[in-house]
Amino acid sequence: MSELSNQLPSDPISSVGIITSPSKAPEDYTVVAQTTDGSDADLWKDGLFKSKVTRYLCFTRKPGPDVVVDIKVIDIKEPLPEGYTPVEETMDTKETAMRKRRLCVKISPRAAAETAVYDIQIIAKTKYHLVNYTCIGDINSMGIWNRKGDVPKHKSSQETASTANTEAPSTTASRRTMSRPDYEHQNSGNYTMTALDDVPFVVPEKFFPNPKETE
Repeated sequence: MSELSNQLPSDPISSVGIITSPSKAPEDYTVVAQTTDGSDADLWKDGLFKSKVTRYLCFTRKPGPDVVVDIKVIDIKEPLPEGYTPVEETMDTKETAMRKRRLCVKISPRAAAETAVYDIQIIAKTKYHLVNYTCIGDINSMGIWNRKGDVPKHKSSQETASTANTEAPSTTASRRTMSRPDYEHQNSGNYTMTALDDVPFVVPEKFFPNPKETE
């Protein structure tokens, strides 16, 4: 069984599908064409007879508004889990995607998702285990495993601008403190300081009584 990287991919999976051939994968899609030990990962094949019909799982990590938060493999007769969408048709030919089993995907807006699926692997023997992966079901004696991780949160440009305005220090007080007082000329020849509230108010002499008049 091939070794898998312990490092989580940079982006979560945004879409999952089924195709009829690895060569027919849509652009930006990764095909799980082989199991972890190098065997054919055809999801349709019969254990007794070789069929001309083939099905392969594929996925993309192309950034978009939604991410895949969970995947389930259920029996075709089981009721569809709430919140999940079944992969009913192949992406390339619109044929029936799978037989006996059904692949179900749960999608969520990226902004609302706490965790998402980052990788999908298929192993040849269901008794094997993959480190950091969780088994979501089996198809034709092959185990389907996925790996989840936290969804990074990216601040929008408006949130960034709002934060910058909130954290920026106010310069109004400093400008007011450092400004020079504005003097207003009075007819008496004296001056009144009016610009700063915290500077003592100078009253013109004409408002004081004449010492000689008080005697």
